[in-house]
Amino acid sequence: MKIAKITVQKKNKSRFNVYIDRGNGEEFGFGIDEEVYIKSGIRKGMELTDEQIEELLVEDQFSKGLNSAMHFLSFRMRSIEEVDRFLLKKEFDPVTRKAVIERLQVMGYLNDLDFAKMFIRSKISITKKGPKALKQELNQKGVDEKIIEEALTIYPHDEQIEEATNLVQKKAKQYKKLSENALKQKLAQVLQQKGFSWSVIEQAIEKASLDKDEEEEREALEMQAQKAHRKYSKFTGWEYKQKMKQSLYRKGFPIELIEEWLNENQDFNDQ
Repeated sequence: MKIAKITVQKKNKSRFNVYIDRGNGEEFGFGIDEEVYIKSGIRKGMELTDEQIEELLVEDQFSKGLNSAMHFLSFRMRSIEEVDRFLLKKEFDPVTRKAVIERLQVMGYLNDLDFAKMFIRSKISITKKGPKALKQELNQKGVDEKIIEEALTIYPHDEQIEEATNLVQKKAKQYKKLSENALKQKLAQVLQQKGFSWSVIEQAIEKASLDKDEEEEREALEMQAQKAHRKYSKFTGWEYKQKMKQSLYRKGFPIELIEEWLNENQDFNDQ
């Protein structure tokens, strides 16, 4: 078959329409990217076989896939798996996806180790997350386990303790109404949810110096006791005291302070 004419597409100036003549007059053949058009050297009047057209279409798919992936990567770094999922969503076939990813790796635009390190640095700076949470997120992005472990070496143990300690000191201000024990338990829970190990959590809480003096503990007890009293004021006598004791003990206050408060405030509900 012969190429009858080649025209620029109206809606996309970087693509060309190729018209062919199979002996029955001019008809639309296929569309190709500008880069493929230039590289192929096709021109009006040239004879093409079905195999040559198939090769051009394969090259065109690759070119479109590469351009799509490059645009996807222009916003931020991505993992190899993220790019493959993106191309799959765009309905590129497996062969094209593999070829595009290999080309991007050669070009230096795709490197899972570099991506993982960048991701870790960003998350430490913005979200203050621990290594367990970072590992989970990188797993979800399809990064290989060994690469994740290597990337996490940029987040050493002492830096984890420092980040966790800073987070503890910041969060402690939000929970100052809690007892010392309840405060430590709450902060440990926060750090665990952030993805820090128990070793780091224990050292961070110790380093943050959260021990309350007697006056601070009494102030916290007073606030929690007032709340508990509003809840259990409908009870009287022994039952009231038991409800109050159970509630305040669960909040981490020592039984001696609880008994002291109840004795000092027995006029609340002592019938």
